[in-house]
Amino acid sequence: MTDFAKLPYARPEYEQVAQQYQTLIAALKNADDPLTAVKAALAISQLNSDVVSQQMLAYIRFSVNTLDKFYEAENDYWNEFGPKYDEFTTAYYQALVDSPYRQALRQELPETLFEMAENQIKTFSTAVIPLLQENNKISNQYSTLIAAAQIEFDGQTYNISQLGKLRNDPNRDIRRRATAATTQWFVDHETEFDTIYDQLVQIRTKIAHQLGYRDYAAMSFDFMNRFDYDEADVANYRETIRKKVVPIVNKLMARQQTRLGLDNLAFYDEGYNFPSGNALPQGTPDQLVAKANEMYHEMSPETGEFFQMMVDDHNLDLLSHHGKQGGGYCEFLPKFKTPFIFANFNGTSGDVDVLTHEAGHAFQTFMAQNIKAWECIFPTNEAAEIFSMSMEFIAYPWMPKFFGEQTTKYKFEHLSSALIFLPYGVLVDHFQTEVYQHPDWTPAERKATWRRLEKMYLPSRDYSDEPDLDRGIYWYRQGHIFEAPFYYIDYTLAQVVAFQFWKRFEVDHDPQAWSDYLAMAKAGGSLSFNQLVALGHLQSPFKDGALDDVLAAIDQNLTAVPESALQ
Repeated sequence: MTDFAKLPYARPEYEQVAQQYQTLIAALKNADDPLTAVKAALAISQLNSDVVSQQMLAYIRFSVNTLDKFYEAENDYWNEFGPKYDEFTTAYYQALVDSPYRQALRQELPETLFEMAENQIKTFSTAVIPLLQENNKISNQYSTLIAAAQIEFDGQTYNISQLGKLRNDPNRDIRRRATAATTQWFVDHETEFDTIYDQLVQIRTKIAHQLGYRDYAAMSFDFMNRFDYDEADVANYRETIRKKVVPIVNKLMARQQTRLGLDNLAFYDEGYNFPSGNALPQGTPDQLVAKANEMYHEMSPETGEFFQMMVDDHNLDLLSHHGKQGGGYCEFLPKFKTPFIFANFNGTSGDVDVLTHEAGHAFQTFMAQNIKAWECIFPTNEAAEIFSMSMEFIAYPWMPKFFGEQTTKYKFEHLSSALIFLPYGVLVDHFQTEVYQHPDWTPAERKATWRRLEKMYLPSRDYSDEPDLDRGIYWYRQGHIFEAPFYYIDYTLAQVVAFQFWKRFEVDHDPQAWSDYLAMAKAGGSLSFNQLVALGHLQSPFKDGALDDVLAAIDQNLTAVPESALQ
């Protein structure tokens, strides 16, 4: 047992680590036999693992408490020195792909590592280190601004995550005013958001141009290790979502409006699905974790062992508080062979979603932890999200533990929300593509583009009472746009695959489904996205007609739920 709070953090001595890298990389370059090359490569991989684990530990502790001056300073250090360590990683990758002993190296290291190495070489240069450092610094301004939000509402002070619960309140006036208060906070900081994003777009565009790319949108395919598909595939996929998913979403929105007895479904009503209120988890945060532990012990021996470790080692930080960054994530610290889950519980069904979604990520890394290249424990982003989103569906039989008599409402909302998310997810990708293809756009042009695309993918969204959102500023609250550009369509690709697991578990009761999920989890990043999908006997979202059967099944399932069960 290793208490996460007691994991040792020590800032690396850069000069000392640099010497270690240089010695080992030289050994790999100068190896005159396969054994020597493999030994050097594995030693470099271990050094990488040690360095990145310290970087992750510093980031985690800073994100848990951005007011901690020590970890604020460490976060600043990594923003500055992270790109310098990347320089050594790139030199290692260059030596790896140039080695005459690649066949022997491939027997020890995953093939995807060599593909990642080639992409890293293309997307990194010592010449862009100052730009990368500046990107980290500016990006951090966004997360700090969000974390510092203090919004006054009805005599109390909330952060953005905490106010989320009131945005789904049964009282429509509270929903409206809570949404307006949130929007007003973004309006009050509009100049800051515009300035931060404009600087980020310019920096990233300079990086792309210096590295020989048309623009940052084109560079993102190599940078994000999208091995199996290209810009045309993504554009076709976005159009498929628009044509096939948007009509079903419009039908769900119309049904929601009727269910709530409203003349119009305003934006602030979208998250409120049922007249008696959304399904809420039953129990304190500690009780929810205990129920999750029971669930994972019943689900399989592997998940039981995994979640017990997460509880015993205190690898869960779930409560929202002042100074804590927003959102949720899972990290895996390879040196310590431990996952970590970060969240902001707010008393909504999202608290249970975190215990399934982020646990899906953590479980996958737990199963793949012995892959020798730490970079390949997590799969690439779009593949990694398969495990989190699928776990949300695999957990369905245990939802009565959390929601009791409200389980039907929860499952209806969860499944429909997952479908409703698809058009929004491709909207975020389309918006970023447009922005980086037009890096000289003014803030006003970006906002106009967001609103134009929003109307295309979310035609039922009604901002009648939200003139500022109607100007096109909703995207300010989507942190990925600022902090992790182009990391978003990944969620939609994974969701389409996860829907296939939903069908196999919930509709077909396929006895092979769990073993396929487990096999994919163990393979982790040793396979590419499409290779993992094939391993799990699933269809790639880029294949013509891949969405047809699962969309029909979802539509049929949701339509079959009587309104009497959703009041």
